[in-house]
Amino acid sequence: MGWLSFGQKITLGFAVVVVLGLAVGGLSVYALRSVVAEKDLILAVYAQNLIVAEKLRTAVQERTSDNRGYLLTRDDRFLQNLRESREESARLVDELRKRTTTTEEAKALGKIEQASAAQMAVADRVMEARKKDPTAEAVAKQFQDEVVPRNLDLEKAIDEFAQIEEQRLDGARQQSTASANLAGSMVVGIAVVGAIAAAVLAYGLSRLLNRQIGTAVQHIQSSSTELQSAANQQTTSTKEQVASMNEIATTIKELVVTARQIANSAQRVAGIAEETAASARKGEQTIQKSQDAAGLIRRQVDQIVAHMLDLGKKSQQIGGILDIINELSEQTNILAINATIEAAGAGDAGKRFGVVADEIRKLADRVGGSTKEIKGLIEEIRSAVHTTVMATETGSKAVDAGTRQFDEVTGQLTQIVRLVETTREAAREIELSTKQQTTAVEQVNLAIANVSQASKESEASSAQTLQTVSELAQLSRNLVRLIRPRAAS
Repeated sequence: MGWLSFGQKITLGFAVVVVLGLAVGGLSVYALRSVVAEKDLILAVYAQNLIVAEKLRTAVQERTSDNRGYLLTRDDRFLQNLRESREESARLVDELRKRTTTTEEAKALGKIEQASAAQMAVADRVMEARKKDPTAEAVAKQFQDEVVPRNLDLEKAIDEFAQIEEQRLDGARQQSTASANLAGSMVVGIAVVGAIAAAVLAYGLSRLLNRQIGTAVQHIQSSSTELQSAANQQTTSTKEQVASMNEIATTIKELVVTARQIANSAQRVAGIAEETAASARKGEQTIQKSQDAAGLIRRQVDQIVAHMLDLGKKSQQIGGILDIINELSEQTNILAINATIEAAGAGDAGKRFGVVADEIRKLADRVGGSTKEIKGLIEEIRSAVHTTVMATETGSKAVDAGTRQFDEVTGQLTQIVRLVETTREAAREIELSTKQQTTAVEQVNLAIANVSQASKESEASSAQTLQTVSELAQLSRNLVRLIRPRAAS
């Protein structure tokens, strides 16, 4: 480094420190962008696939509910709802097919389609049988034996697909964490290396400059006696000193410009960090909205369960009323039989009364039969209510699982926001430090200007410098070699 000037050595050391700082900042921005990109992949692909799979599960449960409703009531409104549920299921399967990227996902989706087709075929066959007006017990048994197993197969296929997506989501989350840890380690490593390099460079420059300046000081001390007796020789050396001060002032100005450029760069880094933090906060708000939607679904599910339980209670009340009616019909039947016996004992006078009693007995028998059929329907309603409550509880558990996953994603986004805020604060501190350095360099420049002015005044007052001109010239050449060795040679 002997061929460099004094100002160039200072500039070189400052430039090395700035380059290391910019390297750490660039690596930090790259790490943040990588983490944000992996987060976007998790939200846009894997989490969305899980959401679509849960919607498909809900649509399948609605199909089952519509099938059961039509079998119980033969109401055409359930057929319309069934068509809409099937169309929704087909649309969701098509959406999953478009989002499928691996062979494992494609196989799981194929199982879902096969199970769905089998379930719809069996359900259509049972509903066609119901249109021929068989007994409710036969239809219920056929639904339980044929449709329910197909529903279980379909839900199992959907569970397999959701499990695949959850595994991919966990893998992506682990990879994102590993990338963030690696980037953090790299930033710390470069920062440590930069600090060590800056310390070594500062130590080397300090020793080199101290050695060169010490040699010059020795020459000045050896010539101080001659300078005291030959003050008239200061004119020439003062002129050279003024020129040197001008060069130093020019170098300081260049340092000021460089420091301002560094401050502007730090300000731009802080702006980029601010934009990144804003994007992360928007992502956090989106997750919060999804959590609110999941909570609304949970409350609706709880309302459905409450309505189903209320329906079960009312069906029990109807059963109690039917027991009373059945008991009245049995007592009426007994009274009719007694009346018939009394009419037979009365002879011809009781024949008409016997006919009326016989009709009353028949009516009581029909009422008893009707109450038995109504009891059977009530039992079917109770079974349907229980099945609906169980299915709703399953959906509620799925909503809780989705809510927990949203909480995990929200926590990760919050951590990203904190890291971005830390980077932004570091950039602002760099900007403030650079501005302070710029102010200090400007003060040095002002001091050098004052020294230059004093040198000019000394030049005007040093008229007797003729006796020691050769020694002062040699000393001036040595000083020039320290500041500009190439120019001196």
